[in-house]
Amino acid sequence: MIKVAPSILSADYVNLQKDIEKVDKAGAEYLHIDVMDGTFVPSISYGPGFVKAIRPITNMTLDVHLMVQNPEHILPIFIDAGADIIGVQVEATQHIHRALQIIKNGGVKAEVVINPGTPVAMIEPVLHMVDQVLVMTVNPGFGGQKFLPETVEKIAQLNEIKKQKGYDFDIEIDGGVNNKTVVDCYKAGATVAVAGSFVFNADDPAERVEELRDATK
Repeated sequence: MIKVAPSILSADYVNLQKDIEKVDKAGAEYLHIDVMDGTFVPSISYGPGFVKAIRPITNMTLDVHLMVQNPEHILPIFIDAGADIIGVQVEATQHIHRALQIIKNGGVKAEVVINPGTPVAMIEPVLHMVDQVLVMTVNPGFGGQKFLPETVEKIAQLNEIKKQKGYDFDIEIDGGVNNKTVVDCYKAGATVAVAGSFVFNADDPAERVEELRDATK
């Protein structure tokens, strides 16, 4: 059964605490926080202040995905804000190894993220040092996009490397995830599913969390 990470990108910001409490009570393991800088991706979202404000109101794992250029410059701020996992895009830095080292040295779990157009080979040299790999199943920057089925092959490739090398990182998916698209991803080796609009655009977000779980039993 897959672990569920509702993304607050699709939550109601005016009633954010209520939305977070709903998915927390539903048993969601992670809370996904998308940080966007308007440069690496066109959109702009929230910063470390959001992470700091959310930290006291939930025990869910705060899974922070940095869609920002040169993330190594701001990593210490997000570490101090209370993130449990910090993900950096391999495409956003010339120093992916250094960025992951900063995260690990800060006592936080490290995640490397790859876009749909990036081959798995680009991150193979750092897979030994990560706790999680995030496979973007849409192009990053906007919620509500359609799932890209060709990304399932990447999940399978990562899962095979994981088995061959004896690694234990989680494989997370993000983009267009619902109770249908999650099935093939789970079969290919995904262990964590980020879901934004599927969860928070529903009348009952908790029910949608259960649907994702039921689809991967």
